[in-house]
Amino acid sequence: METQALINAGIAVAGFLGGWILNRIMRSLDRLDDDVRRIPEKYLSKDDYHRDISDIKSMLKSIFDKLDDKADK
Repeated sequence: METQALINAGIAVAGFLGGWILNRIMRSLDRLDDDVRRIPEKYLSKDDYHRDISDIKSMLKSIFDKLDDKADK
């Protein structure tokens, strides 16, 4: 009977460790899922970036045009 108790204890320990590992994996996946869902709130979208760059380019063009007019005089 002693051998059977050791086998049962080994299976119980293995089951506990397996369940604990699966629980940790599920928690990590849940955190990763939350992080992925929050990406649009944290980072700049492509459309916003292109709009901002075009605004900056138009400002720089007007500055360069003014500088060219100054250099001609």
